[in-house]
Amino acid sequence: MFRPKLPDTPHVPSITTHIPQNHAPVPAHSAGRPIVPFVGVGVGAVVVGVVLTALLAAVAVSAISVAIAAVVLRSLVTNANRR
Repeated sequence: MFRPKLPDTPHVPSITTHIPQNHAPVPAHSAGRPIVPFVGVGVGAVVVGVVLTALLAAVAVSAISVAIAAVVLRSLVTNANRR
């Protein structure tokens, strides 16, 4: 449905040569199929990996911030009780 329509080309007669029996002709790739079918999957996996790494880094930074805040609050409470 969404494939491009190629223009009609006139048939050009080709010159055939003798092909040995032990060699099979190599099939040509069709224009509609990608050569490497799983490139999109690989790119998707890389994008998901980058996003998950960024989320992990955000969680680590948040945890460090909470830990520093806890140490500061504990120090303030301890100093307030001494006075």
